[in-house]
Amino acid sequence: MGDAVQQFFTVKARIAAAEHEAGRQAGAVTLVAVSKTFDAADIRPVIEAGQRVFGENRVQEAQGKWPALKEAFADIELHLIGPLQSNKAKEAVTLFDVIETVDREKIAAELAKEIARQGHAPRLYVQVNTGSEPQKAGIEPRQAVAFVARCRDVHGLAIEGLMCIPPADENPGPHFALLEKLGREAGVAKLSMGMSGDYETAVAFGATSVRVGSAIFGIR
Repeated sequence: MGDAVQQFFTVKARIAAAEHEAGRQAGAVTLVAVSKTFDAADIRPVIEAGQRVFGENRVQEAQGKWPALKEAFADIELHLIGPLQSNKAKEAVTLFDVIETVDREKIAAELAKEIARQGHAPRLYVQVNTGSEPQKAGIEPRQAVAFVARCRDVHGLAIEGLMCIPPADENPGPHFALLEKLGREAGVAKLSMGMSGDYETAVAFGATSVRVGSAIFGIR
């Protein structure tokens, strides 16, 4: 059994333990295995071990490896978890099942146009910049609820969740608590939060999915 497969089973077990500890239902949290920078040969053993939900940061990189893998494994669910440029909206709608990084009016408008044109809709999350970091993508927390409403009312987009990436040097707990509160106010069911270093904390704060890369695949 390869390292990544062993680490995948370890992460799954730790998510299950965190669910139990938080008094949450078993299986309440979806693992999104972040496969950015790894190629199909690295990813395939983890798919064969049972993982079906994967996250990629870049549209172009994902286009290079996922169409063939999705053909081989029909039930793969692919999430875009990196910033989306509006000129890549067409490819993103074609390839991804979930886009977690809707964070501005222009992207919402482009996605709405592409979804209408292609006749199929990826599930959508709004990314919130919970730490108000200037270098980071995401809508400001105080604008998030209104932006979700605009996505729905103005652009006709079904927003099903919120996503955040807390500042690297801060305790993630308050950021997860903020996202959970905004999610309730915006009337969304899903919260994508928690990564390799803090996913168990995220489970305790109500994450419905965690995005784990290096704890499974290692560092490249």
